[in-house]
Amino acid sequence: MKKLLVLGIGNILLGDEGVGVHAVEELKKEEWPENVHLVDGGTFTHDIFHILEGYDGLLVLDIVHGNKEPGTMYYLEEKDIIQNDKQRLSLHDIDLIDSLNMAGAVGKRPDLRILGMEPENYTEWSMEMTDTIKAVFPEFLEGARIEIKKYIEEFKK
Repeated sequence: MKKLLVLGIGNILLGDEGVGVHAVEELKKEEWPENVHLVDGGTFTHDIFHILEGYDGLLVLDIVHGNKEPGTMYYLEEKDIIQNDKQRLSLHDIDLIDSLNMAGAVGKRPDLRILGMEPENYTEWSMEMTDTIKAVFPEFLEGARIEIKKYIEEFKK
């Protein structure tokens, strides 16, 4: 059976920077098939290649700096962040790509997709997301659910 890892990345001490972690924690409260694993990846992505081992799909939930309005959602694939130097996946993108490369070198490399959100505050200490991000957070969760279901359907083929 093919497996999906949903990885929430971010720092919950820096306001909107933690949106991916908050999303994974909310999604963990729901029922998912046994081949869907939800993990809080925090900010430690440079040495997580061992976690990626054995997964066919990887959905990353994180902030994205795309110079758009706070709360803007992004649906990206790996090629989108490799080909576009101006598109940064939070502060963790280079480490994440390195981890994917290492996972591929020792075994299977999962298919990467990213659901991201433009942050409003990601530099000031706060355990709370801004009101702007809180307002669109339910839409972010729904986007994550849709992406998870897409993977599940693709795995059936």
